[in-house]
Amino acid sequence: MTMQKPFAITLDVGSSLANHTGSWRNSRPVYLDRLPPCNNQCPAGENIQAWLFHGESGDYEQAWRTLVEDNPFPAIMGRVCYHTCEGACNRGKLDAPVGINSVEHFLGDQAIAQGWKFPAVAAPSGKKVLVVGAGPSGLSAAYHLARLGHQVTVHEAGPLPGGMMRFGIPQYRLPRKVLDAEVQRIVDLGVRIEYGVKVSNVLDAQQQGGFDAVFLAVGAHIAKRAYIPAGDSAKVLDAVAVLRSMEGEDKPMLGRKVVVYGGGNTAIDVARTAKRLGATEAIIVYRRNREKMPAHDFEVEEALQEGVLIKWLSTIKQAGESSITVEKMALDDKGFPQPTGEFETLEADSVVLALGQDVDLSLIEGVPGLVVEDGVVKVDANMMTGHAGIFAGGDMVPAERNVTVAIGHGKKAARNIDAWLKGGMYTPAEKHEIASFDKLNTWYYSDAPKTVRPMLDIIRRKSTFEEVQGGLDEHNALFEARRCLSCGNCFECDNCYGVCPDNAVTKHGPGKGFDFKYDYCKGCGICVAECPSGAIKMVPEDI
Repeated sequence: MTMQKPFAITLDVGSSLANHTGSWRNSRPVYLDRLPPCNNQCPAGENIQAWLFHGESGDYEQAWRTLVEDNPFPAIMGRVCYHTCEGACNRGKLDAPVGINSVEHFLGDQAIAQGWKFPAVAAPSGKKVLVVGAGPSGLSAAYHLARLGHQVTVHEAGPLPGGMMRFGIPQYRLPRKVLDAEVQRIVDLGVRIEYGVKVSNVLDAQQQGGFDAVFLAVGAHIAKRAYIPAGDSAKVLDAVAVLRSMEGEDKPMLGRKVVVYGGGNTAIDVARTAKRLGATEAIIVYRRNREKMPAHDFEVEEALQEGVLIKWLSTIKQAGESSITVEKMALDDKGFPQPTGEFETLEADSVVLALGQDVDLSLIEGVPGLVVEDGVVKVDANMMTGHAGIFAGGDMVPAERNVTVAIGHGKKAARNIDAWLKGGMYTPAEKHEIASFDKLNTWYYSDAPKTVRPMLDIIRRKSTFEEVQGGLDEHNALFEARRCLSCGNCFECDNCYGVCPDNAVTKHGPGKGFDFKYDYCKGCGICVAECPSGAIKMVPEDI
C-alpha cells in the first residue's frame, strides 16, 4: 500500500523537471551587465573589461580591435596615460589592481609589430569636416569621423603631428617611432593632415575649404610667465620651448646647473631632460610641499631616483647671471604659501619656468555666439560652441589637461558632429549600474601578484633618452589580463549552471551565455551567491 503524503514532501531529488515549481517564487534571478569601475573611470571611454577578456583568451588582435573602437592610440596610452582606471579597479581591494595600462602597452606594440590596420571606413557621407590641431584630441576626432564616413582635413600649425604628445612628452616616456606608427594608421584611413597651416580665422578657413563642420583642438602651447626680476645676462627660459626644442637638431643649452620653477608634470619632465643633457644639478623649486604638488607620485619618484633635487616651500625672487635668490615659504592654516623673509642663494646657469600653459584663441576672435571664459571656450553637453557647427575639445575647453581626456573629447565630439551633420542629436547609451566590490564573490579568485614592468637601469636613465619603462612579454601580459575579475559581467564560469538545484539554467555554448528556465526556478538565490563576478541579481516578482 502506498502511503499518501502531502504534495510538498513527495518531491524526490531531481524531480523538479517533472513539476513546474516557478510559482513558488517571490523573486527571480536575472543576468545583467553591470558597469565595471575601470570602464566607468576611463576618460577615453574604453571598454576595458571587454578587451581584457579577449586578451586573457590569447586573442590579442581581437583585444586590440575592441580597444581601438574607442581609442586609436593604445601603444601611446600604454606609455603616457596616468591610468586612473587602475585606481578604481576592484582587484585593488584584494591584492593589487590589474595592470590595465601594461596590457594596453603590450597590445599596442603587438599591433605595430604585426602591422594590424584599422577596419575600412563607412560609405562616404559627402560631408567635409575641418579639424584644427593635430594633437591627441584633434587626431582622435579625425579618426572617429573618418570611420563614420566623413572627409576629414586637419590643419596643423607645426611641422609634425602629435601636438603635446610630441612637443611636451619627452622621448624617454614616448618613443617617436611609436607615436609616428599610430598616427600613420589614421592617415591611412584617408585623413589628410596639412602641416604648417596656422588658422588665423576659423570662419574664413571653414568657408574657403567648404567644410560642413569644424572641430577646434588647439593645444595649450603658450607658456605662462611670472614676474621675476632678472639681470640682462640671466638665462630664463620657458618649459614648453625647452621641450619643443628637443625635437630639433639643436638641443637647448641649459648649462651644468639648471633650476626649474614649478610643480607639475612638465616641471618634472624638464628636470629629467636637463639631467640627460648633461646637467650635474637639476633642482625643482616649488612653492608648496610634496602633498600639494600636482605632479604624479610615480613621476616624482622616478625623478628623485635619477638625481633630480626638489626644493620644497620655496619661490624664486630674483635671477642673475649664474645664481638665483629664493625665499623660503610656509603654509598657512588654509594651505597657501606665505613668505617667511628667509632667503637663500642657489647657483644656476639657467632657469626654466614651468608654470602652466595657455591656448592661443586668436583664431576665434569675433566669431558670433562663441563665448570664452577664463581662457577656455564654453561648450554645451554636445561639445558644440555657441556658434552652430563649430565644436571644441581638449585644452580649449574646461577640463583636466592630459592626453587621455583629450582623446575622450575627440571621440565624443566626433559622435556629436556626426549626429549634427545628419540633422539629429547624439544620445549616448544609458550607463548600467556600477559593479562595486560588494557585488562580487571574491572567494573564487586566487591570489595573483601584479606584474611589474621592467625599468631601464639607473645609469642609462641618467645619460640617454632610451625608454625608461619597458613593456610586458606575452607570458606576463597574458597573466596580467587574467587577473581581471570581470566585474559585473558573465565570463561563463558555469557556476550558476553547476549549482542550480533545479536544473533551471540553460547553457547556450561558448560566447552565447545562459538563460533561466523560470518554470522550474524557485528563486532560491544560490546562483547569485555563487556568481563570482556579480553578473546575476534577484528582482522581485510582480505578483
